[in-house]
Amino acid sequence: MNSFKIFIVEDDQWYGELLQHHLSLNPEYEVEIFNSGQDCLKNLYKKPSVVTLDYSLPDIKGADLLKRIKEHHPELPVVMISGQEDISTAINLLKEGAYDYIVKNEETKDRLWRIMKNIRDSLALRHENIQLKEELERKYEISSTIIGNSPAIRQIFTLIDKASKSNISVSVTGETGTGKEMVARAVHYNSSRSKYPFVAINVGAIPRDLIESELFGHEKGAFTGANSRRIGKFEEANKGTIFLDEICELDFNLQSKILRVLQEKEITRIGSNTPIKIDSRVIVATHRNLSEETRKGNFREDLYYRLLGLPIKLPPLRDRGNDILLLTKYFADSFSIENNCPSVLFTTSAQKKLLEYSWPGNVRQLKAIVELAITMSNEPVIDADDIAFDDIRTVSNFFSDEQSLDDYIYKIINYYLDKNEQNVVVAANALKIGKSTIYRMLKRFPDMKK
Repeated sequence: MNSFKIFIVEDDQWYGELLQHHLSLNPEYEVEIFNSGQDCLKNLYKKPSVVTLDYSLPDIKGADLLKRIKEHHPELPVVMISGQEDISTAINLLKEGAYDYIVKNEETKDRLWRIMKNIRDSLALRHENIQLKEELERKYEISSTIIGNSPAIRQIFTLIDKASKSNISVSVTGETGTGKEMVARAVHYNSSRSKYPFVAINVGAIPRDLIESELFGHEKGAFTGANSRRIGKFEEANKGTIFLDEICELDFNLQSKILRVLQEKEITRIGSNTPIKIDSRVIVATHRNLSEETRKGNFREDLYYRLLGLPIKLPPLRDRGNDILLLTKYFADSFSIENNCPSVLFTTSAQKKLLEYSWPGNVRQLKAIVELAITMSNEPVIDADDIAFDDIRTVSNFFSDEQSLDDYIYKIINYYLDKNEQNVVVAANALKIGKSTIYRMLKRFPDMKK
């Protein structure tokens, strides 16, 4: 961020210099004094970060100057300083857009110092978010949701762009946690179908006896428990996109019905003989090798070639180099904003540790690790010791399912307690956190082992 520039508008030269001296104790602050409102207006081209206004100026009333500044610079924070403690005046100024109202007394300097710090922190976070967004939009216009700058990920952006310009089927492959659904959404929302539904379904997560109803729908009374008509996913996605995740888990007998849907562009609800025309783009994904599954006879060859379309193979996070740091910053900033906590920085040693890790859980694991490190740390700086993942790989299927941060924290602390025979001190040392944090988590999760 550029230097933090403060304009002090104060007709009392001595008081203005007092405030300037006090604020200039921070070497990152650039403070300039103006003795009149007109001088301030003439110098706004210098783009100050914040303006402090004396309410009683010789040439322009403070309230009028506030309005003129806000007309042309609505985002510029303006702090009003007055020698009188008038509640109604303060309320009116705040309604007109003043950031704060300060009364001149012995606490003015300290209060102004705190206000400047709050404004600077807020502007810095806003600047970083805008900068990151602009960088992503400039370099990767295909989407602002997929973050990266490595050659491998730039190739993915190229393929997404090509897929978005046609209605070709798309097959997305890659390890668990690499962002297959995110790619599918990027293709959809950058295509001509973006105004219509994007419907995602995890084929492997639905029992075999229910999947046909989920995909094609059913009529009332079609089977026991069918108390009303149900619209299937293909019908929901009409004119839009249907995303079939973990397509390799699809029952072999049902694969023939999917093939017919793709060929005839129509579905028939269970319990009905009336075909319904549909126009849904199909995107499929799997963490398996679809070609190998077809060769083994686990997947229909004719359906394989029908779905293959434009293949997009996502790289694992370990092959994406400095994308790890871009994603780390993105996840850290997002987490700080969502949880209303200060932004954090990762030290050089922490970054080195992140870059050297193999990331078996890929992007999903990185997000969990970053959020956990911020939650566990009591400092705004994350060091290498604050990042704990060495033993996570030994936890069975730790990142196989997407879970909440609370669930991951519960698993990690429970794991270390089990490993160290419920010794809180040893577990805390292993996690590089304080005992109080462990006890706080024990209280937060009452069913956790003690």
